[in-house]
Amino acid sequence: MEQNINKLYKELNKKHDLVYQFTILYYNYILDKHDYGTGEEISMMEAHTTTFIEENPGTTVSEVANYWNKTKGAVSQTVKSLIGKGYIKKEQSEKDRKVYNLYVTEKGNYLSQAHKLYDTKDITKTYNQLLETCSKEDIDSFYKVLERYIGCIKNNFE
Repeated sequence: MEQNINKLYKELNKKHDLVYQFTILYYNYILDKHDYGTGEEISMMEAHTTTFIEENPGTTVSEVANYWNKTKGAVSQTVKSLIGKGYIKKEQSEKDRKVYNLYVTEKGNYLSQAHKLYDTKDITKTYNQLLETCSKEDIDSFYKVLERYIGCIKNNFE
C-alpha cells in the first residue's frame, strides 16, 4: 500500500511540481520592487493597484480587495503606502460618510501610464520568448488552463 501511494504521489507530483515552482518564482517576482519608468522603485502590487484606481476612479478599498482577491486589511496597507508616496488620494463619499473613494494624483496617473508601458513591453518580451519554443495555440492553452485553475482555487477545489 505504502509503495503504491509513493509511486502514485511521484507520478502526480512530477508535473504538479511545476505549478509550485512557477507560483513561488512568480510570487517572489511580485514582491520585488521595480522601477516602472518613474525613477522610483515600487512593488508590483502597488503599481497594479495604482493602475486599477486610475482605470476605476472613485473605487473603494473593498472593491480593490475583491478584484485582487486580497483582504481589505492588505489592500488598506497598500493604499496607505501609495497615499504616503503621493500616488493616490482618498476622499470621503458624499453618499456614505463611512466610505472613502480612491483617486490617482497627477503623480499616480504618471505611474499608471508608465506601468502600462512597462507591462506592455515586458509581456511582449515574455510572449516572444515563449514563441521560441511554444506555438500560439500552446500559449493560449496555457492561459485557458490557468483560468480554469484559478476557478478551482476560488471554489476551494470543489
